[in-house]
Amino acid sequence: MSFTLKQLRYAIAVAEAGHFGRAATASNISQPALSQQIQAIEDYCGTPLFDRLTRAVRPTPFGREFIERARRVVDGAEALAAFAMGQAGNPERPIRFGLIPTVAPYLLPEIFPALTKGLPGLDFAVSENRTEALIAGLVDGSLDIALIGTDPPDQGPKLTRAQLFDDPFVLATSRDEETAEPVALSTLSPERILLLDEGHCFRDQTIAACRLDSDPSARTFAATSLSTIVEFVANGQGVTLLPQIALRKEATDPRIAIHQLVSPGAGRRLSLVWREATPFADTFAEIAAIIRHTRRKSG
Repeated sequence: MSFTLKQLRYAIAVAEAGHFGRAATASNISQPALSQQIQAIEDYCGTPLFDRLTRAVRPTPFGREFIERARRVVDGAEALAAFAMGQAGNPERPIRFGLIPTVAPYLLPEIFPALTKGLPGLDFAVSENRTEALIAGLVDGSLDIALIGTDPPDQGPKLTRAQLFDDPFVLATSRDEETAEPVALSTLSPERILLLDEGHCFRDQTIAACRLDSDPSARTFAATSLSTIVEFVANGQGVTLLPQIALRKEATDPRIAIHQLVSPGAGRRLSLVWREATPFADTFAEIAAIIRHTRRKSG
């Protein structure tokens, strides 16, 4: 028996996620199947790769060394595959492009026509997922580029970050509420602030901006999308922060009022990230430039 690249990618995904379930989700495989693949590696090595803890997993000393060597093998294999398929600096397959859910529905209609026009020789395979899964996709090679709203992690393979633009936050309330402008976040009632469910970076950014209790058990509401939250706000059941790029889609309901925040306010910086070890860095940088230019034109 010898290791397959897929098995090595699964081991890397578990190490990055620190959890078999999250690694399985990010790898598009069932948790039992992923566990079997990790067990096969451990059987071959004759020693565990991971310590299975109550709520997480972490590499054993042997596992840490194995993962580091596995990363080098996977990086080398991907570089070789990219070299083999490369033509004029571009991949011949579609570029696998992941975006976070609080960006994808608002930015894609704007940038996708510009990308297809500006890069007519390229195809894109677009997907939507949370930041953790997108980073795992970059790590295991299932994604080429990802558009995220947080700093990329320092651990794992080196990632190149191309900053795109700042996305300020605003406050959405029911139009029936009397709200003085601009709004100081410190004046908001914490129990009335509606949040996305766990795993969304926008949830974490809202919690930080509003200085909320991050304990999920302390809150009874968590939505899967901004659209759901906005509907609750329109019905007077709370307030929420919204990213500016979402306003054209989420603030059209006449029952909604949008308020600016007291300076310095809150916001996020959107970035395009990719593996540093890629032969297509120039192409990815061009994609980032088109996104920046398109956003500036749209205002």
